Amino acid sequence: QVQLVESGGGLVQAGGSLRLSCTASGRALNSDNMGWFRQAPGKEREFVAAISWSGGRIYYADSVKGRFTISRDNAKNELYLQMNSLKPEDTAVYYCNTDPRSSYAYPWGQGTQVTVSS
Repeated sequence: QVQLVESGGGLVQAGGSLRLSCTASGRALNSDNMGWFRQAPGKEREFVAAISWSGGRIYYADSVKGRFTISRDNAKNELYLQMNSLKPEDTAVYYCNTDPRSSYAYPWGQGTQVTVSS
């Protein structure tokens, strides 16, 4: 059973930065195209960013383009999301999983809470 574990969230003022991490137990992610997602209170989960297994292809939601950077370290079995210039509307629980264009997804982890104060 694959278990995804997200970490690195917290409370930050608008304009600040955070770096999220995702790792998996039970499976190496180095052959998976992976992504970050978020869910704000009262809203559906939405796509944030994705990266191919090699790191060679990356794409972002328009709302975070230019502010967030997705990356991965396959040797460490980790996925990252560097978030800069944070806005209050970025407040959400952030999750990692496979690229939404993949034909499969792993069970969702607990996510990590990001709260941006104005």
